Amino acid sequence: MRSPDWKDKLLAEHRAHLRTEEARQGFDAFVALGQKPGGCSVAPQRHGEVRSLSFEDPASGDRLYGCVVNQRDLLFVVRPRGQSRVRGGFRNLKEQFGWAHESAGDWSVRIRTADEARQLIALLYRTEPEPREPAADTDGSGSWWVNHPQAHVHDFAGECLWSPKANRNGSQNESYVNMTRARPGDTVFSSGGGELRAIGVVLEEASEALRPPGPDKVDDGAVREAGWQLPVRFLRLDRPLRLKEYASELAAVLPKRYSPIRASGDINPAVYLARVPPAMLAVLERLLDGQLERGRADIGLYPGGDWADAAAQTRIEQRRDLLPSRKLQLVKARRGQGEFRRNVEQVEHGCRLTKVLDRRHLLAAHIKPWRLASDAEKLDGCNGLLFAPHVHHLFERGYISFADDGTLLVSRGLNPSVLAAWGIELPLHAGAFRPEQQLYLVVHREQVFGRHDGGRRTSAT
Repeated sequence: MRSPDWKDKLLAEHRAHLRTEEARQGFDAFVALGQKPGGCSVAPQRHGEVRSLSFEDPASGDRLYGCVVNQRDLLFVVRPRGQSRVRGGFRNLKEQFGWAHESAGDWSVRIRTADEARQLIALLYRTEPEPREPAADTDGSGSWWVNHPQAHVHDFAGECLWSPKANRNGSQNESYVNMTRARPGDTVFSSGGGELRAIGVVLEEASEALRPPGPDKVDDGAVREAGWQLPVRFLRLDRPLRLKEYASELAAVLPKRYSPIRASGDINPAVYLARVPPAMLAVLERLLDGQLERGRADIGLYPGGDWADAAAQTRIEQRRDLLPSRKLQLVKARRGQGEFRRNVEQVEHGCRLTKVLDRRHLLAAHIKPWRLASDAEKLDGCNGLLFAPHVHHLFERGYISFADDGTLLVSRGLNPSVLAAWGIELPLHAGAFRPEQQLYLVVHREQVFGRHDGGRRTSAT
């Protein structure tokens, strides 16, 4: 509802004060949607040079929220009286909007687009359903065990598991249903010949596919029928585990139903893919003595090893607190497209290393990796740089980074001949970065740079 202090002329002046169309759309979203739910009274206000919207409880007169109108964004402030309305509290606000800040009892967040404004309104006024709870038949462990039917063949070249959709008589099979429950980033323990021989990481969700040729697929007698295909990247263990040798330790932690192995250490041939409960996972981690952690890290370093990004994308797609348009922009940002690309182009104007300015030939890269960024950080133009494709590869894989003053940092793992062949001469200064960009560069230097081979971080000299 409109406050008695509502002034159309002042509202129009507030909107005209905004310099970007996206910020104006965010402003319109607050004006249009913020008036209705929750019974707040809304009014444009101005105190000196400060332009704002005020949201009050009409019954008590309590100030619930405020919205400061800047030239390029909106600073939305949640007052103490309104904080109980924020689903999930400040922690949830921080997760969804990376620049959320707490000061003097108020919570504040910067809003740049209509999607962000609608997302915040949904969080405050519960206009979207609560996130879905995990299914009752899962424990959320994110770990699986696969028994390969052909014990003497362990061919991972196809990088996938396959199963029928149901038993031959049409009845449901728990192992086959599990194919549809696995998510990107989940761990898969692979057994064959009485040994735990490999570990894998799920790359994508299962999709419908015809039964592929080869002995390492479930064969129930049907020929080329449609089933479930689950992309998994495997890595052989240097020290496989002979299951019978550790049967006594595993017996106490095996699942009560659909266990992939028996208490004796023998494989259960009736089970293809089974969930690994947390207690069993803990024992396997101990028995593998570091092989699990190292293996998952090595799998992530393979070319195209973006399973962590795929896992983050799946979590976004499953969220119920985001509008579809917001989800689309977050997913597009993973590939340097959409709103993220436009925001980066407002900050960066060309490739800092090659000096190419034609944006048709440049890619937008996140500084703080997309999978690690909050919703707002995924779209923040200051969290991106424009690069020629070959430079994009070096930056994304951690072969290069930048100091805050623009000095190019080169990992020991990068062959100097690569830079020479690409015409990148050292030393190189790429120009100073904004303070907002420097915050993201700290993360890149700590989490990405030099991680491809464990090389130490060095500046190019």
